[in-house]
Amino acid sequence: MAEPGTNSRQSELGDFLRSRRQKLTPKAVGLSGGRRRTPGLRREEVADLAGIGVDWYIRLEQGRSVSPSAATIDALARALRLTRAEHRHLKELTQNTDRRAFVRETVPSAVRRTVEQLNLPAYVTGRRWDILAWNAAADEIFAFSRLAEADRNSLLSVLTNPAKRRLFGASWADEAQRMVAQFRATHDLWAGDPAFRDLLARLREGCPEFIGWWEAHDVSGVAAGRKSLTHPKKGQLKLEYASFQANDDPALKLVIYTTV
Repeated sequence: MAEPGTNSRQSELGDFLRSRRQKLTPKAVGLSGGRRRTPGLRREEVADLAGIGVDWYIRLEQGRSVSPSAATIDALARALRLTRAEHRHLKELTQNTDRRAFVRETVPSAVRRTVEQLNLPAYVTGRRWDILAWNAAADEIFAFSRLAEADRNSLLSVLTNPAKRRLFGASWADEAQRMVAQFRATHDLWAGDPAFRDLLARLREGCPEFIGWWEAHDVSGVAAGRKSLTHPKKGQLKLEYASFQANDDPALKLVIYTTV
């Protein structure tokens, strides 16, 4: 675990590196396995593969204040066999960016009107995945208007709302786990912020599966995809979705669905 006095982002960096190291096998990186008391690679093995000092790597995992170069970050990504999304996440975690406290975004009126006039199901979310605006077609499927404002959050809706579990049916666990891995990439950059801490507390309390998924520390990028739903009135729905950033505020993401 990170040492006392480290900031939240450094702590998340250490946890992320440790989780990736522990998931790798010696065989996967061309090393002799042998009998091991703990899973994954040893710290000195990762340091050797990355061509960096062991003590320096240990400082990274401890969440202590260090500033790795771009070349070192790339070397660690290769040593830990990171995916493209994980590599990008590692870069972002090592940037010492001071953030102000999170404030719920406001959707510009032009963007809101555009969403409302679309015939396809569409909605807008913010950094914390709060659902900020939607149209009638989306409301017919996801019933956002029936949720209290504090509950209008994509993660809370899918992970803690029994009606959404029924909506996703057999695909619920896969969908929920995918969302958690995508949200991880955003959360770690805001770790320690009261609004994000509150969201995590509600997810832990409302979704028994969440804790295991969260502690796995998996990270994935946001991409287009498909959803299979069982709607109480519309029956079986197969939807394809894509997301877009708003030029007015890059924190805003527009999600549009089409039937397939």
